[in-house]
Amino acid sequence: MPLTQRPRALLFDVFGTCVDWRKTVTAALIAAAKGAGEMTKDADFWATFAQSWRNSYLTFTKSLAAANGSIPFKTVDEHHLDSLRELLSEHSLGSLLSVSQTVHLSLIWHRLDPWTDTVDGLAALNKAGFITVTLTNGNMSLIEDMVEHSGMPFSQIFSAELFNSYKPNPKIYLGAADRLGLKPEECAMVAAHLDDLVGARACGLKTV
Repeated sequence: MPLTQRPRALLFDVFGTCVDWRKTVTAALIAAAKGAGEMTKDADFWATFAQSWRNSYLTFTKSLAAANGSIPFKTVDEHHLDSLRELLSEHSLGSLLSVSQTVHLSLIWHRLDPWTDTVDGLAALNKAGFITVTLTNGNMSLIEDMVEHSGMPFSQIFSAELFNSYKPNPKIYLGAADRLGLKPEECAMVAAHLDDLVGARACGLKTV
């Protein structure tokens, strides 16, 4: 939908919108398995495993967002580690990796590679005068590491962790606008996921 008035800030979802999580995570799973001597699982198995890992994240963040503070906050890093252990166990691979190897693999989400046009696109938006900001469910250390790894030139880095909940809880979108000193309608949410856009629009943000 065309924007009737240019927003001052562009708030970016990151997983899937700015980075190719599927390719990076699947490759890391395959490499970890081969390094541990597991040669019986093919690439399709690990691609499905990666999707299951991602699905568990979506279920986790949506349930905590809906709880609206009624259950203790848990970071995405904590969830990724717990979920990885559970998935490995479900596939009888619980002893495949050492404790330290499992922790290292769980942090692959800190090292996701950007889409080929992400870095140049953000640079162009910055040059055009937009404030470019991450608004991701990933915790602060995760997104800070990812930005450093990928070279994505965001103006500012925000995480749902700052607001002790997850998108699409309204306080994420409204809190981001408030931190920028802007009205919701002066911000636009940029995302590849419909529920993120619906949540942002319900709070008065523009959507892209």
